[in-house]
Amino acid sequence: MTSLIDPSPRPSSLFRSATHTRLGILTCLLGALTLPGANALAWEMQTQAVAKDVYALVGPTQNRTYDNYAINANLGFIVTHEGVVLIDSGATVQSGPLIEQAVAAVTAQPIRWVVNLGSQDHRWLGNAYFAERGAQIIALARTVETQGAYADSHLVRLRETLGDRLEGTLPLSAPEPIEADRAALDLGGVSMELLWLGDAHYVGDALLWLPESSVLFAGDLVYLDRILGVWPHSRIRDWRDTFDAMEELQPKVVVPGHGAPGDLAKAKRDTGDYLDWLVREVEGALDNWEPIDETVERLADAPEFEHLEHFDDWNRRNLNQTYLQLEAER
Repeated sequence: MTSLIDPSPRPSSLFRSATHTRLGILTCLLGALTLPGANALAWEMQTQAVAKDVYALVGPTQNRTYDNYAINANLGFIVTHEGVVLIDSGATVQSGPLIEQAVAAVTAQPIRWVVNLGSQDHRWLGNAYFAERGAQIIALARTVETQGAYADSHLVRLRETLGDRLEGTLPLSAPEPIEADRAALDLGGVSMELLWLGDAHYVGDALLWLPESSVLFAGDLVYLDRILGVWPHSRIRDWRDTFDAMEELQPKVVVPGHGAPGDLAKAKRDTGDYLDWLVREVEGALDNWEPIDETVERLADAPEFEHLEHFDDWNRRNLNQTYLQLEAER
């Protein structure tokens, strides 16, 4: 285990019926996952202490694979006197024991709460595993709405990668989603805020802010060490503005959605500056009536960002998508 410091809605109607009718099957599967030998997992989460009793579970920066259980993102957890707060739950119920194993290496406290920060598969499709064990699922209503909209498509894509490791996974969102953009939470005596500051990688993405330790779990608002990905459902201008709003919190430690935890300055270099660059450069191209293919080709080389992993794969795509979005606004 590494350290940055010395560590001293009711399910959406879209999938409610499936949850109820297959609950018995899910219970059998989850019981099987805890049989002897279930902990003999080939791949382990990397645990990093970021403050006292606050940990990041750092996933790989590569793509989703069968071996990594489709968790190529960061999760996290907070140890309290009354139990563990898990931040995001992985992409499937079958990754639940993997996450439990990582938490158990730090504390004997059970996982009592799961806070979902986003709607992408690895942020919430493991919820049912922890709910079956008594954990409370917590999320903003904005986040839950987007989870319901993308649940089916995420399962289709995951099946192509995971095959049998997707079996038993049912979309389960927070049963009582929070109808607010800011929610003060007291979980196990630890104060935290679940915040929506604006849309980013997905609509309804949230942040978890720990004011006492000045740690921010930024979800997919922030990518460190690897380039972010702009999808058709991403809102590039909102993403930039949301990052600017996040900076006002002045966190000491940022746990990004992808990449190793770092400080705010690194988050600005790897994410904020890139978002600014995309919007600024593409808006300039549109002002000059430069065609999309010429714009992408001219901006394909960006030396200040080429150190980011997957730059060669994603920069052109990001430019293309940014152009289409900003053009549509005009």
